[in-house]
Amino acid sequence: MAGPLHVPVLLDRVVALLAPALERDADDRPRVMIDCTLGLGGHSEAVLTRLPSARVIGVDRDTEALRLAGERLAPFGDRFTGVHAVYDEIPDVMADLGLDEVDAVLFDLGVSSMQLDVRERGFAYAEDAPLDMRMDGTTGPTAADVLNSYSVGDLTRILRDYGEEKFARKIAQAVVRRREAEPFTTSGPLVELLYAEIPAPARRTGGHPAKRTFQALRMEVNDELAVLRRALPAAIEAIGVGGRVVVESYHSLEDRMVKQAFAAGTRSELPPDLPFVPEGSEPPLRQVTRGAEKADESEIAENPRAASVRLRAVERVHPSKHSHQHHQSRNRGAV
Repeated sequence: MAGPLHVPVLLDRVVALLAPALERDADDRPRVMIDCTLGLGGHSEAVLTRLPSARVIGVDRDTEALRLAGERLAPFGDRFTGVHAVYDEIPDVMADLGLDEVDAVLFDLGVSSMQLDVRERGFAYAEDAPLDMRMDGTTGPTAADVLNSYSVGDLTRILRDYGEEKFARKIAQAVVRRREAEPFTTSGPLVELLYAEIPAPARRTGGHPAKRTFQALRMEVNDELAVLRRALPAAIEAIGVGGRVVVESYHSLEDRMVKQAFAAGTRSELPPDLPFVPEGSEPPLRQVTRGAEKADESEIAENPRAASVRLRAVERVHPSKHSHQHHQSRNRGAV
């Protein structure tokens, strides 16, 4: 397989958080995890190796990642199933496989190492490559399309919100000026433009000056926040009692979304001074992590991508209020 296998960020901690949901053995049935961001299969491989009762459904919108992960995980036989889908399609994936609920759902929202390392994919800024950035290379607009067609206002918004770029408006104006002379097709001219527009003192801090703009373009091209906004409630709904949802995010907007989705499920809607909690009104989830966990210095030294990770997990402690009607309607063949 091309290139070294990258060790996923916080791998041991992620497996430890998933383990209680995947190794319960009272009823002998296989425990099912959906790996929503299969990538090169590093998390799935660790789960399948260390938790013998686990089966994994690996979801990725990237056909090349599915192929490579499928080769890597072939030794596990039918304990692994790869599915080409976007992770907000969890309910459809489950319905297709005849599953009413699963035991765990994992999201690792960092861009896959493979996408950063394969030059033609246009995710990396270290060399001149086509400005593509689609996680599913078979569909949708590319990063070049975004640069060549968005207004100054829209470019400013995505660079500011997704890239947390202080010079968003200055960069957006320069992009629009340059594309009138020659449209963007590869990353080289964009990186040159960023060096020219970002003032030298700002270029000396915070990593490569193109990092924030490339991140913003990637999130826009793949509609990542909208997909996550739909996927989180679907993941929470998918797990049965004792099941867990574990999320690694690398961007403050993503982490905020995860925090809000988890908080909504762990809060009681009752006034705090009630002497007892009536049955059926307990919050459905409990927080497993205290706030967001971060990587320690030794992990960051080995794996620089770990510096921005925020890890959160919840466990279902009570059935979902919708689950009964949900299963009835699904079993009646409702869409």
